[in-house]
Amino acid sequence: MASKDSKNYLKNSTTNHTNQYERRKDCGRQVRGVRVGSWLILLLLISCKTMPISPKINLETVNTLPFEKGAFAYIFADVKKARPIIELLPIEELKNKQTKQMLDRTRFFAAALFPQDGGRRFQLAAQGNYPRSQAAFAMSLNKNWQKRRSNSGINYWYSPSNRVSVLLGATYAYAAASLTNEPIEPFAPQPGVQVPEGFDEFRRSSPLSCWIANPSVMLTRMFAGLPVQSVVNIFINLFPVQEGQYETVIRLQFENPSHARGMAVIISFASGFSSNTFLSAFLSNPPVVNGSAVDIKSAPLSETEIKDMLKLLF
Repeated sequence: MASKDSKNYLKNSTTNHTNQYERRKDCGRQVRGVRVGSWLILLLLISCKTMPISPKINLETVNTLPFEKGAFAYIFADVKKARPIIELLPIEELKNKQTKQMLDRTRFFAAALFPQDGGRRFQLAAQGNYPRSQAAFAMSLNKNWQKRRSNSGINYWYSPSNRVSVLLGATYAYAAASLTNEPIEPFAPQPGVQVPEGFDEFRRSSPLSCWIANPSVMLTRMFAGLPVQSVVNIFINLFPVQEGQYETVIRLQFENPSHARGMAVIISFASGFSSNTFLSAFLSNPPVVNGSAVDIKSAPLSETEIKDMLKLLF
């Protein structure tokens, strides 16, 4: 009997020790799991704090653009509505297959066009829905693309053969083209370029708009012979009016209302004497004085005439 009790005692004691061991083992696993989980959370928090912030902005409401200063023209476009006009822009990259595929995924873009003596061609910022992972994988396998790091710590891709830099996110894209072998970062940090006062209101209903940063050059080309002076800004809207025809509204901003009224008189007088067919299209409607600005509305223009106008602008 005593022998049987001793056996039961030994059996229960062994079981208890085993159970205690298993409980300590499980507890150790839980502690290690908590430690590992804590470390992962800590690493995640650290990486989030140290990882560069993606240059994501709303182009339709922004007051500054992520571009370098020095461009002669800035373009804003609602891609779906302005696609036929975009096809007419004198930018070579717009004609290749890859760019057209990207435009299919783009909702809105802004672009800066630079003079040739500055070493840059253009910078572009776009909003849409882009295949970020697939594009990054494809570029990593393509010898024509190199991964670079910007001064602000953000990675982008650069093609030495095309002299183009690209930064692609899931909902935004940035690109820049150079005239030299020196790569240009696809976006510029703050402060960037300030959008002129009044431009957002002017472009609100237009599918494609632009402002000219150097008015005198553009005015000399378009209105040769007219004494146009003291123009501060030039804003341009393009509207499709029917198949293959477009209407242009040009706003000349002056330093004060008296200059605007004087210019309106000159334009009205010149409209009766112009022998230039292209210029006559812009003088067919009487100019409208709007405070310190003069609005000029063209007659309907064909695609050929729009191309001629864009060549004068860009």
